[in-house]
Amino acid sequence: MPLRSLLSLPTRSPADQRPRGRTRLLTLLALLAPPTQGGVLTVGLTTGLTAGLIAGLTTSHAQGVTSAFGSVQLTFTLDQTGTFVNGDPATLLAAPRVVGGRTMLPLRETAALLGQPLPGAAGQVQLARLSVDTRQNSASLNGTPQPAGTVATLGGVLYVSARTLADALNANLSTDDGRTFTLTALRNGGNPLIPQARFSTDKTTYAPGERVVYTEYPFDPDGADITARRWTGRQDAYFQPGTYTISLTVTNSRGLQSQPFTRTIRVEGTPIDTPLTYALKYALPGDSFADPQVLSYPSATPTTAEGPSYPLLFSDSPEVPTQSGVLYQDSLSGRARLLAYHLNGLGRPARLYVMARNLESRPVEVRSERLGETAPTRIEGILGQVTLLEYFASGGGTVLNLLPGQTAAVYASPTLSAGSGVNVMQDLITSGRVELTFLMLEDALPPTAQVMQQLPYLRPDGKHVRGTFPGAVRSLRVNLSALPARIVIGDGRVDPALTGTDALTGQSVRLSGNYGVLYDLEVNGASGTAVALSPRGGLYRGAMNVQDGPITQTIKLPRTGNALKPDEPVLLWRPQSDRLNIDFVPSSGSNLPVSLVFYRARTLSGFGGLLKTYQP
Repeated sequence: MPLRSLLSLPTRSPADQRPRGRTRLLTLLALLAPPTQGGVLTVGLTTGLTAGLIAGLTTSHAQGVTSAFGSVQLTFTLDQTGTFVNGDPATLLAAPRVVGGRTMLPLRETAALLGQPLPGAAGQVQLARLSVDTRQNSASLNGTPQPAGTVATLGGVLYVSARTLADALNANLSTDDGRTFTLTALRNGGNPLIPQARFSTDKTTYAPGERVVYTEYPFDPDGADITARRWTGRQDAYFQPGTYTISLTVTNSRGLQSQPFTRTIRVEGTPIDTPLTYALKYALPGDSFADPQVLSYPSATPTTAEGPSYPLLFSDSPEVPTQSGVLYQDSLSGRARLLAYHLNGLGRPARLYVMARNLESRPVEVRSERLGETAPTRIEGILGQVTLLEYFASGGGTVLNLLPGQTAAVYASPTLSAGSGVNVMQDLITSGRVELTFLMLEDALPPTAQVMQQLPYLRPDGKHVRGTFPGAVRSLRVNLSALPARIVIGDGRVDPALTGTDALTGQSVRLSGNYGVLYDLEVNGASGTAVALSPRGGLYRGAMNVQDGPITQTIKLPRTGNALKPDEPVLLWRPQSDRLNIDFVPSSGSNLPVSLVFYRARTLSGFGGLLKTYQP
C-alpha cells in the first residue's frame, strides 16, 4: 500500500508544527495513560521499562497526564529526536530511523509516549498484540511471526517497525513526504479492576514558598476502600524556582494498586516565605522544621515565682534490678510526686509495685491525683512520652483508706517480661504519714507484708539516681521582648539540677536533667509568637501541656518519630493569648537539655502576607 494512501498531515518540519503561545510541562510514565496538551518532554531510556519521562515549561492551563482525548497522536520525523504528542513538543533520546527499508521507532520510548503498558520478562516484551523476543530480535503479531528485520537493536536501543507497531495497536500510520509520520492510536483502556489515583492542586504556578493546596479524589471502580497512598515529589511548598512533578499511587482494600497519576507545577517569581517563615505559619504542633540559627538566639531568663512545694520520690537505681527487692523507700505526709523508671533484669516475669503503709495510729487516706504509666515495653524511647501523655490526660480521685499499720499498693505494673520496662509518674496526697516502698518482685511473689519483710534492699547501680528531692514543681515566669529567644531547661547550669537525699543510704544526690520535675512556665507577651522545642542532648520524645486562654491542650513532641537535632526544632504552639502557660516535665528515657524557642510568627516584611488556610 502506498504511504500516501495512509493519509494525514501536510508536509512540514517539527519546528513548523510547534504550537503557538506558551508551552507547559508534560510528564509521562511508561505505564500511564497518554498525556494532555502542552509541554516539552525528555524521554529517558532504561534497560527495563521506561521509568519516567520528565519535562520542562508550564502554563496556567489544565494539568495532568491523563489525556482528555480518546486518541494519542505521535508525530515524528526520521533521524530527528524532536517529536509531538497530541501537539505537545517532546524529545526522544533515540531518533526514528530507516533500517533495511523499514521505518523504525524505539519501542520503549514510543510505548511510553503513547501511554501503553509494556510488560515483559525473561527476554520477552508485549505491546498490545505484539510479542517481541529481545534476545533474538524477532516478533510475532497475534502469534504470527513477523518478517526478519521487523525488530533491530541499534546502539543498545530496541527498535520495532512503525508499521508493525501500528498494526499491533490497531492504529493509523500516515505521512505526506515519507519523512514525517503521524501515528494515531487509541488511548490504553487500562485494567478495569484497579483503583484510580486522582488529585489536583489549587494552581499550576506558585511563588517560591507558597503553600500548595492538594485535593485528593481517588476512587475504586467497585467501591472498595482506598487503604494506602504513595506520593512522589509532593511538598507542601517549593522554595526554589523550577518545574516539579508530583505523582500519586493508591492501593485498595483488595491489595490492587493504581497506575501513578501525575501533575506538574511551575515555581517562579518573588518568594512568599522562606522554609522557616513557612513553618512558623503552617507547621502543625509536633512537626519539626529546619532552623540552622537556633543555637545563636539569646536566652530569655525566667524568674522564679512562688508556687506549690512538695517532694519528688525518684526511683531509677538500680535501673535494671537482677533480683526481687526494695528499689527505694521513704516516708511522707501530704502531697508528693512519685517517678519510677526500671527494666526487668530478673530473667523471668516480674512486676513493679509502689506500696503505701500507714505509719499513723489512725486511718489515713491516700488519694491519687494524677497517674501516667508506660508498661510493658522494650522500646525505651517511648517510656517517658507515653507516661507524660497519660499523666496529662489523667483525672484522679482514686482513694485508698488505710487502717493503722495497713499496707496496700498505690501502683502495680502489668507483668513485665524479661528485658521489658516500666515508667510510672504519680501524684499522691495523703492525710497522714505513710511509708512508700518501690518493689520489683518476680511475678510468682505477692507483695504482702510478710514477703516485703524478707526482701533485700537493692544497692544503687552507680550510674543512675534514686532519692527524695524537694521542689517537684518549678514555677517560672518570663516576659518576652526581643525575639527569637530561648529558655534552657535541664542543662544543670542555667537551669540548676535538684539536690536531695537517698533515704536508704543518707547520701546527698543530684538529679541531673530534673526528670519528674514539673516546670510551671508562665510566658507573658506570647500573642503572635510561635513556640518550639529544640533538643540539645540527643534523642527526645515527650509531651507538654499548654493553656492558651480558654484552650488547654496536650502536645505530643514530636508528632511522629524522635526529635534528634538542635537545628530541627519541633513546633509546640502558636499562642493567641498574651499569656501562655506551659506545663513541661522532662521525659524519662530522653536526653536533656532542651530549649524552648520563641519566634515572632507574624509574616516577616518582604515575604508577602499570603496565608492559605484551606487544606483538605
